[in-house]
Amino acid sequence: MYDIAIIGAGASGLMFASNLDKNKYKNICLIEANTKIGQKIKVSGGAKCNITNEFVTKDNYLGDKSFIENILDIFSKDDLLKFLNKNQVFPKINPKIVKGTYFCNSSQDVIDMFSLITTNIKKYLDTKVLDVDFDKCFKIKTSRGLIEAKKVVVASGGLSFPSLNASSIAFDIAQKFSHTIIKPEPALVGFTVQKDQFWFKNLSGISLDVKIYIDKKEIEGSMLFAHKGCSGPAILSSSLYWKKGKMTIDFLPNQKLDKFFKGNKNISSAFPLPKRFMQEFLISQNLEDKSISKLSIEEIEKLKLLKNYDFSPAGNFGFSKAEVTKGGICTNEINNITFESLKQQGLYFIGECLDITGELGGFNFQMVFAQGFICATQLNNIKY
Repeated sequence: MYDIAIIGAGASGLMFASNLDKNKYKNICLIEANTKIGQKIKVSGGAKCNITNEFVTKDNYLGDKSFIENILDIFSKDDLLKFLNKNQVFPKINPKIVKGTYFCNSSQDVIDMFSLITTNIKKYLDTKVLDVDFDKCFKIKTSRGLIEAKKVVVASGGLSFPSLNASSIAFDIAQKFSHTIIKPEPALVGFTVQKDQFWFKNLSGISLDVKIYIDKKEIEGSMLFAHKGCSGPAILSSSLYWKKGKMTIDFLPNQKLDKFFKGNKNISSAFPLPKRFMQEFLISQNLEDKSISKLSIEEIEKLKLLKNYDFSPAGNFGFSKAEVTKGGICTNEINNITFESLKQQGLYFIGECLDITGELGGFNFQMVFAQGFICATQLNNIKY
């Protein structure tokens, strides 16, 4: 029987395993559905792992703000960087995609770091967890047989990246032990569009800097037009807060429209936007591409939509394209210091399976690494 069984060898599970007191817990196992550890880490940030953010605060997350703030207070981005540096991983800020984002030289550096730290932990790779019961101890039914443990830490993530063996097992286990599940949905994902925005599809491949207003949030960054609708960093972060209904896009962020309504240039040349974009926009508004000086008041009003374009997404690209899962296990039923279930002693939940989700830009890794570290250090301090 194992002292602790960890379900999931992703970011939170590996961070947890790396910080356990191996003198106290001599018998630990890590159960992973993939054939190698850290597969979601490997593909993150274009294989460079966007690992944290210089400007991380509770406001970058969807979820219980006090629960989130407590985590970040205990284990900040400086604590994460210190841990990484100590283990010879040296991320640097690269704000090209999102302001303040730290990237590693390679995602493989992070995986190699964890491989080294967890050398002495028994790993069951290519092993799927099918069910968990409790009868004097935890009995974990897997695709390779039964595993028994005194404590179980569920760190198996959410539903995003099904190609990397993502599954509902964390939610299934939580429900079995009477936990409430906030409906899991795709997040950090592109939007599909309704008929009025079909012109977006004609712009596939074009990228613009925009400002998006949604659910009292203001998100600035790049928007990418795609075959199915729209994507890009600003859209991905917006998807975190979108439920149903409208969002507003400013295609000319930090610029005033008045200065563009001067001179004799044609509309498509007067604005500092790609000509192809302007042409499709004009068609969508039934506007002729003519001299700015010849615009009527009604036509000027239509052009003002460039600063205030409302649209309602039809939906999103789904879990197969989503970077993370929003929703999950209700944090009201999780101890906010130890991450132990308030429903079942000895059962812990960390990582993406919890109802805490961050914006694009290293915020999610910061959160799940913090949870793994805190949970491990709390278990290290528990007295038998």
